[in-house]
Amino acid sequence: MTLRSAAPEGGDYAPPGRRVLRLGPASWAWRPRAAAVCLLAAVLLLALFARALVAFDDYPMGIAEAVRVLLGGGEGGQHFIVFELRMPRALTGALVGAALGLSGALLQGIARNPLASPDTLGIGWGASVGAVAVIVVGGSAGGVSGAAAQFGVPAGAVAGGLAAAFAVFALAWRAGVHGGRLLLTGVAVSLICANLAYWAMAWSDVQDAARAQTWVTGSLHAADWERVGAAAVALAVLLPAALIAARTVGALGLGDDTALGLGVRVDRARAGLLFCAALLVCAATAAAGPINFVALAAPQIALRLCRSPEPPVLASPLLGGALTLGADQLAAGLFPVQLPVGVFTSVLGAPFLMYLIIVRHREARL
Repeated sequence: MTLRSAAPEGGDYAPPGRRVLRLGPASWAWRPRAAAVCLLAAVLLLALFARALVAFDDYPMGIAEAVRVLLGGGEGGQHFIVFELRMPRALTGALVGAALGLSGALLQGIARNPLASPDTLGIGWGASVGAVAVIVVGGSAGGVSGAAAQFGVPAGAVAGGLAAAFAVFALAWRAGVHGGRLLLTGVAVSLICANLAYWAMAWSDVQDAARAQTWVTGSLHAADWERVGAAAVALAVLLPAALIAARTVGALGLGDDTALGLGVRVDRARAGLLFCAALLVCAATAAAGPINFVALAAPQIALRLCRSPEPPVLASPLLGGALTLGADQLAAGLFPVQLPVGVFTSVLGAPFLMYLIIVRHREARL
């Protein structure tokens, strides 16, 4: 990788005085502030991850004890607590939060609207409907069992999320897709999917409804190494694809005519970004259920910290992971009974959503 002064050379462009990072045919403008935010977010994420290993539940453990267990020492009970209870939960939270943060950055870049997120566009609820449908249809009736039950619920979540994303894109299409129409269509699809999920739970028996509750509220309580592996594989595949697809977000933010003038196939680029974002949300929901407002808040916090023109695609997943881990630890420690992290983020996210609506309204009046 090389660092050179900016110049409109070989098709690359950056503002005067800005440097450009080159890696083969790809290049990025060097932004020191964004790099500093990414570094601080990574440090915060690591600190929260370490805290999750030493002081998360009713079995406090010192840092020295945790390090000794990680190095292969410690007692059998400590080994079980760290490697079977706390680490899968922390890793699942970090991976799910990163996927949600990146998907939110992509969706807000597509819609050019800070209110766009998997929560408001219905993709998360679509994934929930798919998972709940598999549980209700194949639960007590015995239609899905064994390996089919183990993989059927995540597969249902992925299918439901992709179906919701396709419905939003198709219903919003009017000789192209525009941000406002995409957002309104997504809100309608979100409400429909939410009601379908609750209707399916009301139709099922008590045991199936209790099992399906995780896929409606969002929780890390049941995290295990299987979910960690699935989420890690999904993020390892989708993260590079999303970063490559995100190279068109900046051009889309300049408007359709300008993006077309720069050689961007606008509708194809939006469809690709929406597909990547939907897969990221489906992978996150399949691992932990819907954790609302992380995908909405992380890109907006990253945007304000980096002072970038569009939601940053590197800082957003780092902050998404940190937000999810922090919210899970607060939900577990603030109250006498541990709350699902999805419930806690919903409570915190509602005021942030109102703040974004007020800011958006003020900007529209200027």
